[in-house]
Amino acid sequence: MMFSLEQTQAILAALPDPAFILTRSGKYAHIFGGTDNRYYHDGSSLVGSFIAEVLIPEKANWFMQQIATVLTSGNMLIVEYPLAGADVLGLEEGPKDPIWFEGRIHPLNFQFEGEDAVLWVASNITARHQLQQRLKYLSETDELSHLYNRRKLRSHLQRQFSLFHRHHTPCSLLVFDLDFFKQLNDACGHPIGDAVIEIVGRVCIQTIREDDLAARYGGDEFAVLMPQTTLHQAWCLADRLRRKIQHALLEMDLPQICTSISGGISEFLPMDDRADIIIQRADKGLYMAKNLGRNRICNEHEE
Repeated sequence: MMFSLEQTQAILAALPDPAFILTRSGKYAHIFGGTDNRYYHDGSSLVGSFIAEVLIPEKANWFMQQIATVLTSGNMLIVEYPLAGADVLGLEEGPKDPIWFEGRIHPLNFQFEGEDAVLWVASNITARHQLQQRLKYLSETDELSHLYNRRKLRSHLQRQFSLFHRHHTPCSLLVFDLDFFKQLNDACGHPIGDAVIEIVGRVCIQTIREDDLAARYGGDEFAVLMPQTTLHQAWCLADRLRRKIQHALLEMDLPQICTSISGGISEFLPMDDRADIIIQRADKGLYMAKNLGRNRICNEHEE
């Protein structure tokens, strides 16, 4: 069965997701569909405009790069990207949180108004993206402390280990645990112990720097990975964290059983041939801190 031109146009107009014909120069040559008004506004006013006139330079350049890639390769490209109200020029009221789209970009085998062009089908995937982010968060995060979990720490440690050997930038690791935590659980019960773990997690989040990664390593054991940080710098940061945790624990209305942490630090070294060695050195520093009376940060080389 052959469709008439009128029927074909009606089918294209009824598409739930919007489909844009975009030229090599970034012109919105035509728009079809977008009838699902739960997710899309009428975009017909864009026809005749250029991407650079609609989006901020950073976003406009990204869109132009995708168009150029597809026209050069001659192959379909699938991309995911966010758009927020702040990305649209002259838009006074728009969504503050980004809306996520999947773009399916096809090269057209004919020119449009004298230019090579692509068909860009945009699908709103915000709900899917949010679900993926939530699942990712749950898979990487310790539920009690709200810090990263052991698996995320080891993955990030391995990545930093590779970067250290490639670029020779310093990186250090702190491993610490709570002093007399078992006695606290025995005397006060596990709900109190859980509250202590929560407080330690909160202090870590408030204290560490943006590029650091804090994780609950297991039980009452924690670790903080500190990129771009020498051993001396790491000790200063770790001791500040120790003092803040002690202050927070002393403020709890609890028997004075578990009020401090002991920790060990280790710096990545050129002779290290695997990431586990850094953890082993930090553990030795932790044992040393315990043997020296607790409530302190040590490294294995201290006298």
